Amino acid sequence: QVQLVESGGGLVQSGGSLRLSCVASGSIISINAMAWHRQAPGKQRELVADITSGGRPNYADSVKGRFTISRDYAKNTVYLQMNSLKPEDTALYYCNARLQTRWYRDYEDYWGQGTQVTVSS
Repeated sequence: QVQLVESGGGLVQSGGSLRLSCVASGSIISINAMAWHRQAPGKQRELVADITSGGRPNYADSVKGRFTISRDYAKNTVYLQMNSLKPEDTALYYCNARLQTRWYRDYEDYWGQGTQVTVSS
């Protein structure tokens, strides 16, 4: 069974920083892209940042220059360093990964349970 477990969320003041982590564990053969998404109350889930298997990052315009996504291949972990946080960054942050869990099967999307980030003004 595969699990994605996020950590690092919390309450921070505007202008502060947080670092989110997400570890993928279980019967994993290969990991393709990994990503962070977020969903604020009353809004649709949106992509925050993703990173390819080759390490190329991509960011939503709203977080460019403030957030940095990275991954540790040996630990099956993806990180999101969030600096200069704003109240509008408040949301439930979800980890997502494209995983191959069976030989000769396609990659599939897996999701974590989410970690809450709250930024006070």
